[in-house]
Amino acid sequence: MANKQSTYHITGMTCAACSNRIEKVLNRMDGVEANVNLTTEKASIQYDETKIKNGDITDKIEKMGYGVQIEKVELDISGMTCAACSNRIEKVLNKMDGVREANVNLTTETGTVYYYSDVVQESQLINKIEKIGYNAVLKNENQNKSSQKEKRLVKAKKKLIVSALLSLPLLVTMLVHLFNIEIPTFFMNPWFQFVLATPIQFWIGWQFYVGAYKNLRNKTANMDVLVAVGTSAAYFYSLYEGLLTINNPAYHPHLYYETSAIIITLVLLGKYLEASAKGQTTTAITKLLNLQAKEARVLRDGTEFMIPLEEVVVGDRLIVKPGEKIPVDGIVKQGKTSVDESMITGESIPVEKGRDTEVIGSTMNKNGSIEIEATKVGNDTALSSIVKAVEDAQGSKAPIQRLADVISGFFVPVVVMIAILTFIMWYLFVQPSQVEPALVALIAVLVIACPCALGLATPTSIMVGTGRAAENGILFKGGEHLEQAYKIQSVVFDKTGTITNGKPVVTDFNGDDETLLLLASAEKGSEHPLAEAITQYAEEKQMALLPTTDFEAIPGRGITAIVDSKHIIVGNRQLMKEYKVDSRKEDEYLFELENEGKTAMLIAIDGKIRGTVAVADTIKENAKEAINQLKDMNIQVVMLTGDNERTAKAIGRLAGINHIIAEVLPEEKAENIKRLQKDGNAVAMVGDGINDAPALAIADIGIAIGTGTEIAIEAADITILGGDLLLVSKAIKISQATIKNIKQNLFWAFGYNTAGIPIAAIGLLAPWIAGAAMALSSVSVVTNSLRLKKVKI
Repeated sequence: MANKQSTYHITGMTCAACSNRIEKVLNRMDGVEANVNLTTEKASIQYDETKIKNGDITDKIEKMGYGVQIEKVELDISGMTCAACSNRIEKVLNKMDGVREANVNLTTETGTVYYYSDVVQESQLINKIEKIGYNAVLKNENQNKSSQKEKRLVKAKKKLIVSALLSLPLLVTMLVHLFNIEIPTFFMNPWFQFVLATPIQFWIGWQFYVGAYKNLRNKTANMDVLVAVGTSAAYFYSLYEGLLTINNPAYHPHLYYETSAIIITLVLLGKYLEASAKGQTTTAITKLLNLQAKEARVLRDGTEFMIPLEEVVVGDRLIVKPGEKIPVDGIVKQGKTSVDESMITGESIPVEKGRDTEVIGSTMNKNGSIEIEATKVGNDTALSSIVKAVEDAQGSKAPIQRLADVISGFFVPVVVMIAILTFIMWYLFVQPSQVEPALVALIAVLVIACPCALGLATPTSIMVGTGRAAENGILFKGGEHLEQAYKIQSVVFDKTGTITNGKPVVTDFNGDDETLLLLASAEKGSEHPLAEAITQYAEEKQMALLPTTDFEAIPGRGITAIVDSKHIIVGNRQLMKEYKVDSRKEDEYLFELENEGKTAMLIAIDGKIRGTVAVADTIKENAKEAINQLKDMNIQVVMLTGDNERTAKAIGRLAGINHIIAEVLPEEKAENIKRLQKDGNAVAMVGDGINDAPALAIADIGIAIGTGTEIAIEAADITILGGDLLLVSKAIKISQATIKNIKQNLFWAFGYNTAGIPIAAIGLLAPWIAGAAMALSSVSVVTNSLRLKKVKI
């Protein structure tokens, strides 16, 4: 019996019955002995690893309705050269006890590991990666990652230049073979070629030997193995041929030094171009980070001085002058200004800020000095949250990538077998007993087949796609959501705060200025949203409101008050009847207003009707255009609201929505989403409130309005910054463009290898041409992904 011991931190237990239940269920599993402690909230488990997997135990605990505490660590990983490397690290980590899930991204050179901290530690994860030949550090310990990448790129460029200079004379010798051109005889001297090729093979190309050794030692293979074997075959065969001339000076050796040297040079060129292109895929994050202020003007002990942004702490008082960026999220304590929040909300009109209003870090203070109190600093600020969301999305793995990962994992061993078989077939059947043509075919097969293009096909597109989305104010939580969004067939909108502005305003007023003054003065005493809309309407007309006495709010009907010795009544028909005010002449007009979804009120002064006022929550400026765009994409649009059917239909008419589901209770919203999904539709839900969270979570894609509540944003898969509904269709278009791009990449990557290997095997592809094609395949995939930066949405 192969016993293993693990300890898990269990969440959700409330009493001894919980711990007893978990213990009993686990002990019923074959080969498991469990002891669950309620006080420490830990389960000590011994199990037979020949009968059960570590993950089976945690799955069983979670199926019972309890949780197992999971930690997340992000690592920067260096030393990977192709998809086989990232797959190898991923497989090794996923086999470790205590690792729930590990994702390694070749493009970003990062790894994300979800693990049980009671079973495995961060240091063990790093040691495991280093043991198989790669380097790993915690992400927050590698702040200068970009500068390190730049240094590696400079070093790679220098090696490439040296390799190219040494390869140039050897390239000249290739012209003799291809075109029978006469060149100085010393170029064809085997020892002259040996001197040039040896530093390329064993100094510049040493990285391929190191990589091949590490992978073979761990019983796996990657691109380094292919390059090392292929170029070594050409180099050592040439060396053997050169040695034959020592005892026989008249012998004409068959040299392939130029093949090994040029292949290494071309591979280095491809990797350099690939690394340079991959650097462009992270420009979205770079742009976001560049929006941050670098310093803050802090006020401590009455003294004002500048400090680095990272030294600001919660509670600090900061002075922000006109034209400066607001350093962190905070609350205004003194002063008034207007702030350009377009980089967060997308709204171009500056927002007025006064005492006790919130400000967002990295937004621009326009025209007044303010003093703010820091409420969120560092990684807690709004901008940092956006950067984190983009990084998480770029580092995640879309389901479509799994096919490429599976193929890449088996690819290199299969290619080596094909290469060996090719050599045997040539040596035995095509040109019997002749090593040279068999060797050339073997080298060509090894060199043409590189899994890099397959490994880069998906992550590079995901990175550029999520970056492009972020630049437009669309945040995808992960690559899987970017992949899923293109399938959307129905989009369900919440009404209030999503299609509408979420704030009632006066839409119609029928009366003179005196009536408006008396109306607004009377409503001033009410805290009802309709009253606030009326008083704001009067204040916008710069009316100085009058004092009010004997104010009375009558629930469901209206208000009464005395203003300037006049008796004011504002409300519905029923209220007017109670005060014996004849309003029959206004009935038809009121009905028209109500039919438009507006709340209409009569205004009576001293017992006589003096006017009417209508208040409504208006639709957003671009709501109709956004809905029309979705319709043009053949997407069904639905509005879901708790409002009465008449109001809902009126808003629907204005927005251009025909499918209305009205009078829905908050808890019923999710059920309506399920009904739409039963028809086989992929459904997206767009909402902003706490009551939308269940529907956002259950929809195939949840889209939260960035101006909404944090709970809604947390439950959603996509967040659109600000309230711009046009971003809904843009999110779907970006998804469509990204998936199309991924499919193009996979097609060319698969097609390249499918066509290239047999062509090389039958001897129609020179090894150096195979090296160039292999290098260009990876570069072409990354370049194609970068086209997403220019896609129209």
